[in-house]
Amino acid sequence: MSETNEDLLPKAPAKLAPRGIQSFTVFRTEDETGVSGEGIVIEGVRLATGQCIIHWLYPPPKGGIAIFESMDDFIKVHILPHLANRTIITFDDGEQTKFGKFEDEGPKIPNSQVDKEPNEVPASKEPNEVLARGQLDKPQPHTIDNTKE
Repeated sequence: MSETNEDLLPKAPAKLAPRGIQSFTVFRTEDETGVSGEGIVIEGVRLATGQCIIHWLYPPPKGGIAIFESMDDFIKVHILPHLANRTIITFDDGEQTKFGKFEDEGPKIPNSQVDKEPNEVPASKEPNEVLARGQLDKPQPHTIDNTKE
């Protein structure tokens, strides 16, 4: 046994928050509102605490800054209401998550973003494919067609 008695004693909680930053960009293939434009419209970071800070690249010259408690909160506010924009979030490790309908595939929405368990998808919206990314804030992603109304 390599632990000493000192190693086994309870310790005070760390005085610092978790460390680590993961950067990402938000690319819109379309802009249904005509406000922020197409292409890369946001650069952002997700902190190890789960908080998300975004920098809108519009309006010039400075854009705007917003802070969200989680990536899920950001996506619920700025991505899910605009699936027609066909948005791609690309993380610094190269992994991507797509939202909206892309050629010959259904719209992709990580399941946790719609606050439903995998088996709670409405009958008219069957999941048919799992996203490659696998996790944003530990969601269980599925492809869901929310474009049919």
